[in-house]
Amino acid sequence: MKPIVELENVTFGYGKTAVLDQINFHMHDGQFAALVGPSGAGKTTLLKLVLGVLSPSHGSLLCQPNLRIAYVPQVETVDWNFPVTAEEIVLMGLSGINGRFPWSTRAEKERARALLEELGIGEMAQRHIRDLSGGQQQRIFLARALIAEPELLVLDEPTSGVDLRSAENIFHQLAHLNQDGISILLTTHDLNMAAAHAPWIVCLNQTVIAQGSPDDVMTDAVLSETYQGEMIVIRQDDMIFIQQKPHTHGVQSLIPEPICGGLVGHDEIIDN
Repeated sequence: MKPIVELENVTFGYGKTAVLDQINFHMHDGQFAALVGPSGAGKTTLLKLVLGVLSPSHGSLLCQPNLRIAYVPQVETVDWNFPVTAEEIVLMGLSGINGRFPWSTRAEKERARALLEELGIGEMAQRHIRDLSGGQQQRIFLARALIAEPELLVLDEPTSGVDLRSAENIFHQLAHLNQDGISILLTTHDLNMAAAHAPWIVCLNQTVIAQGSPDDVMTDAVLSETYQGEMIVIRQDDMIFIQQKPHTHGVQSLIPEPICGGLVGHDEIIDN
């Protein structure tokens, strides 16, 4: 089966600063893949390459012709003071298709409300976006992406800034969308969510460290190389739990030291 997106030996940098080096990665129709790696690893840059916002410095990037791609940004990057309702945000997903926003048809408005209902926030349609929770805001942007009926859904940190229950709900919704035939590519810092819900994991730190199923790549060795620090992976039944090994501190390092008959605080020790 021919990939819908394929990167071969892709390198990219901002000026002289290399961000991605020799990336080899492809997605097939119906795939659900999660990009994981530390901050600065190049995850968002890779998404921008797939979206066509950036072009490789070297190597090749091929997308299936006329592939319909929709993007869900990080909620932290959005200006929540912009005076729009949830329904209006969803309808913005059609602006690149019909060019008529904000003069949407009745059918389009009904489709927007139906999507909000499907995502469990139908009652929020006329609410201002700034009055909604982080999980609700994220689902609104998911609905905005879905109204364009994409074949590939690209999401940047879809669970950032939301509570555990909201994060679980978002990943369950993405799994259902994937079962309905939408290919999904996302970035996440939540390794445990990725291990539980994403069938394909790509460990990235400027280059692809490993890619495969969670069982294959969620290992102490692979994750420690990816995050440049010791990671602990615990397997119980069919579940994978991941934690970074905490730094050890000696008792003496936590006790202020006497100086000239007084005590010096922790901040003063660091400054000196």
